[in-house]
Amino acid sequence: MSGHGHGHGHSCGFEGQHEPAERGVEFGLYQRIDLERLQCLNESRDGDGRLVFKPWDQRNLRDKYVESDVDEELLFNIPFTGSVKLKGIIISGENDDSHPAEIRLYKNIPQMSFDDTGREPEQAFRLNRDPLAELEYPTKIARFSSVHHLSIHISKNFGDENTRVYYIGLRGEYSEAHRHEVTICNYEAAANPADHKVESIIPQSNFIS
Repeated sequence: MSGHGHGHGHSCGFEGQHEPAERGVEFGLYQRIDLERLQCLNESRDGDGRLVFKPWDQRNLRDKYVESDVDEELLFNIPFTGSVKLKGIIISGENDDSHPAEIRLYKNIPQMSFDDTGREPEQAFRLNRDPLAELEYPTKIARFSSVHHLSIHISKNFGDENTRVYYIGLRGEYSEAHRHEVTICNYEAAANPADHKVESIIPQSNFIS
């Protein structure tokens, strides 16, 4: 009996307590999205596409979602605030024919439109219905090792006229962007009252590589 108790305490108990928290950290890339610049084409209501990128513990909430407008397709243009290594994706919808059935992933194509979706994607997935956000689709990490911008094209659902998405989870690693132009903008914003000083500051601080 003592052996069983020991195993239960260390195996079942600890795994049950820590697994959700670890998953939440792994799927934390939503915090690295520049939501102000995120686009969702063919959304039925402006701004709803941003709502499906949310914390892991909110993935099964049904109050926030995006629905397609004129047909079943949706196209998300997702800019990150740095460089991302994308390792996996979860897409959750309703447990009916409005659930996405196929997605195509593209990287580093800002302002992508439906006209651009004819090109070869970095990777494509056929999806299963996943109303509880349990199924992760692993990416080919070598193709998604330096992603500043991710486009997700939902090309079809399971037969409904419109597509509904409740949650998109992105798993991976993040590193800060170190760009010269970002630093320059900060200098200009900080030194705006004395523009003549900016000219002397910039060459010394930003263009020495």
